[in-house]
Amino acid sequence: MRPPATIGPGEFFPVIGVGPHPMPWPDGSQFDSELLEAGDRRNVLDRYRYWKVEAIVADLNTKRHRLHIAIENWQHDLNIGSIVRTANAFNVAGVHIVGKRDWNKRGAMVTDRYLSVMHHPTIQAFSLWAASQSIPIIGIDNVPRSRHLEGSPLPEECVLLFGQEGGGMSEEGIAACSVLYAIEQYGSTRSMNASAAGAIAMYHWALQHLPRQS
Repeated sequence: MRPPATIGPGEFFPVIGVGPHPMPWPDGSQFDSELLEAGDRRNVLDRYRYWKVEAIVADLNTKRHRLHIAIENWQHDLNIGSIVRTANAFNVAGVHIVGKRDWNKRGAMVTDRYLSVMHHPTIQAFSLWAASQSIPIIGIDNVPRSRHLEGSPLPEECVLLFGQEGGGMSEEGIAACSVLYAIEQYGSTRSMNASAAGAIAMYHWALQHLPRQS
């Protein structure tokens, strides 16, 4: 059980992670001696406690899924980091930043360290990569020609492309997609937050292709 940490009179919040590992330390090249000594406060699964970053990545690489995520980055969108964090949760094959190389990593919470993040300067370059890998590009945006995502099958190997917050996908991005899907809206707003849409779309894919864990 995690010990509480005091933040004010009568207020507590749980300490993230674990403290120093008791002696004797576990054997194995995957373990980080500094983490074993000082404790591991990272937001990682329990099975990766005290592991080196490169060891975690190596293990994740053995079980990557066939889903790719791509995000257009023309305006330094704050949502990109959140989408990357969700992509890490689903252990996708890779994340593709299309447009500006530099992107706002605050929302990623360092999860980009555990993913393969690729950069494509233009939609054309990204499309050429997808074609070379025979991976269909599927756009997620509520444009007039979009179909309903709900109830629609997604291929196991594909790349989901997301546009900018507010403006949505660029015309070039829309043209590069083999199909476009929209998430049904039931309230008054025309669209939802880009990072929320990313999480819904990834989970929709996961329900079709990933086994449920008991």
